[in-house]
Amino acid sequence: MSDDTDTKFKKSTAEWMAQLTPEQFYVTRQSGTERPYTGPYWNSFTAGRYDCVCCGAELFHSDTKFDSGCGWPSFFQAAQPEAIREIEDRSHGMIRTEIRCNKCDAHLGHVFPDGPPPTGLRYCLNGHAMSFEPKE
Repeated sequence: MSDDTDTKFKKSTAEWMAQLTPEQFYVTRQSGTERPYTGPYWNSFTAGRYDCVCCGAELFHSDTKFDSGCGWPSFFQAAQPEAIREIEDRSHGMIRTEIRCNKCDAHLGHVFPDGPPPTGLRYCLNGHAMSFEPKE
């Protein structure tokens, strides 16, 4: 994994489809959302690191994960602020802040201002947008 989040991954739709499962492709490349309580990691609290399933960029650490009760993996802080890009999302009749991987532009989920201290943020992630690397 490279720490260079400024390097953008560019792949064709066919290349992404060959690399990802149908669920991962739907979430990350088509800005989909998995149903709550169905995706991986929503109830996992094993120590480790969560990376982008598309490009391997380091996104979140388990020590910032918390049970928000929403049915998706939730974190109060990104591993590195520059790893996440925020975009205003006005879909579904709401105004929200979408989060994307800054390295490959994968849709990850949304961030909300209702998280715990110290940040007050809740990064609400699709489990299919991440891979998990257990702490050694």
